Amino acid sequence: MKHPYRNHKLSISNKIARTAWQIVWLFLYRPTPRILHPWRCLLLRLFGAKLGKAVHPYPSARVWAPWNLEMGDNACLSEGVDCYSVAKIYIGAHSTVSQYSFLCTASHDHSKPSMPLVASPIHIGERVWITADVFVGPGVTIGSGTVVTARSSVFSDLPPWMVASGTPAVPIRCRRFDQTET
Repeated sequence: MKHPYRNHKLSISNKIARTAWQIVWLFLYRPTPRILHPWRCLLLRLFGAKLGKAVHPYPSARVWAPWNLEMGDNACLSEGVDCYSVAKIYIGAHSTVSQYSFLCTASHDHSKPSMPLVASPIHIGERVWITADVFVGPGVTIGSGTVVTARSSVFSDLPPWMVASGTPAVPIRCRRFDQTET
């Protein structure tokens, strides 16, 4: 589903909340050992994130605005992931966003002289694997079960149960499974 871009202005309360979050991230979230996922989940929830059970946010994963993040059960934000969550980011259950990937919900409207900020949500389905160093742009929906290969850039929606690759990422084959496999 394509989401329309919306002009987006940031309120003073938003800026204050993000400043408070950055202080908490710097002193209480970032320096924690890798195994302390429950502690980092608690901090994200305190700032409004909606997280399922057994979510794994790694210490170097950055979230711009936790109140715009939703993650299903057993979802993972790996090392160095950057969630620029000006608009909502939804990550489905059992999905992994691998190291150094960038989820970007906002940009600027370069067709106007003032270049206003525009934002649109990202929706990542269940059992998706965003592999290393992938860029996912504003307004993108990635279907359940899809794998996006390393260093790809996703600028448009991807269908479910596909392997997608490239810049821009395009489906290169279906994911098929042997029924005898568990």
